[in-house]
Amino acid sequence: MPAAEEPAAEGFDPEEAAAKLVHALAMLGTPERAEAERAYLKSDLDFLGVTVPVLRKTVTSAARARPEPTRAELLAWIDALWARPVHESHFAAIELLRIHLRVLTRADLPLVERLIRDSAGWVYVDTLAEKVAGPLMGLPPADFATADRWAGDADFWIRRAALLSLLPGVRTGTPDLPRFDRYADPMLDEKEFFIRKAIGWLLREISKRDPAYVVTWTTAHRPRMSGVTLREALRRLPEPDATRLRTMPRHPASG
Repeated sequence: MPAAEEPAAEGFDPEEAAAKLVHALAMLGTPERAEAERAYLKSDLDFLGVTVPVLRKTVTSAARARPEPTRAELLAWIDALWARPVHESHFAAIELLRIHLRVLTRADLPLVERLIRDSAGWVYVDTLAEKVAGPLMGLPPADFATADRWAGDADFWIRRAALLSLLPGVRTGTPDLPRFDRYADPMLDEKEFFIRKAIGWLLREISKRDPAYVVTWTTAHRPRMSGVTLREALRRLPEPDATRLRTMPRHPASG
């Protein structure tokens, strides 16, 4: 966390705020759902068994019940929530970062990176990458140097976050296609499912506005694309293009 920042307002207790929020969430879960979610996510965290819609609604209500926090207050609140080994507490911390994104700056990207490394799971990483890291990097003037570094990281969750940080630009019709190509091309040979899925996810989203780019990119890279990447890439393409790409030989004929 940056050393120089405004102090928290007098009277704000991040531990109390975190405890109050987690207590409210605990009242809304069920043991059956907690057990099922913990098994599904293969997590070592404790689970309260709160559904995602209820979790988000509860966190949003808690955020609206107080004045917008200062940056120092928000970061302290996040730390207090993240220190609890509870799925819903971690989820709430990420939701608060998303809700109060305008309080943050690119100087907070190291915090986001730390949370991604701690998370090691799509349910946390994907929101941190798309809804927090990507928008922060895209603040004018845009600076994706952090994502460039992430794309070559040894941790595949960090590499996935690099890819997904490009999603906000794709969704708003301003995709950074050269950067996508730089990230995705060397990752195509990876065996990790979550990397393969992320590349396909980006291609699927790009195809909603620019199917020609996805047809061209997929045609050029088809011999190296895994099944999961290809399936996602073709999902939104016109059927004639999808059929042609689906039936292309995986390996070009020799001779």
